[in-house]
Amino acid sequence: MVAVLALYNPYVMTKKLFSGASVLLLLMMVSIHTAAQTRVKHFNLEKSTLAIQGYDPVAYFTDGKAVEGSKAFSVAFDGALYRFKSEQNKQAFKANPAKYEPQYGGWCAYAMGATGEKVEVDPETFKIIDGKLFLFFNKYFNNTLKTWNKDENSLHTKADANWKKIITQ
Repeated sequence: MVAVLALYNPYVMTKKLFSGASVLLLLMMVSIHTAAQTRVKHFNLEKSTLAIQGYDPVAYFTDGKAVEGSKAFSVAFDGALYRFKSEQNKQAFKANPAKYEPQYGGWCAYAMGATGEKVEVDPETFKIIDGKLFLFFNKYFNNTLKTWNKDENSLHTKADANWKKIITQ
C-alpha cells in the first residue's frame, strides 16, 4: 500500500517530471551546441571565428558591394562572429541570419560545385543568386566567378549536393 501511495504522491511525481524535463532540456542544449560546433568545423572562419574576413554580410545586399564591418557592430551567431558597418545592418542580420549568411559556409561556390572542396575566397568577389550570397576565389589571375557564370546551373546543383555531404559529416 505504501508503494502504491508513493506512485501517486504529487511531490514524487513533480520531482520525476522535473527531472525528466531537466534531462530533456540538457539534451536539447547539447544538441544545439553540437550543431553549432559542426557549423564552425565546416565554415570558412578565421581562428577567432571571424566570418567573411570581417566583411559585412548585409552590405552585399543593401550596398551591392563588399564593405568591411566594424568591431563595434559585431554579433556572434551559432559559433561564427560577423561584423557590420552599422547598427542597422547588425539588426537586419539578427532578424534573419539565414538570409545573409554566405552559402557553403563562406567557401568558394565554384570550387564547391566543381570538386566539392573548401577553397578560400576573396570577399570582394561575390554574386547574389535568388537572394543568397555566394563568394568566390579570385587570386593569381584566377577569378572563379567568371568560370561559375559559364555553367552556373550545373555548378550550383553540384555545390548544393557537395555542401550537404560536408555539413552532415
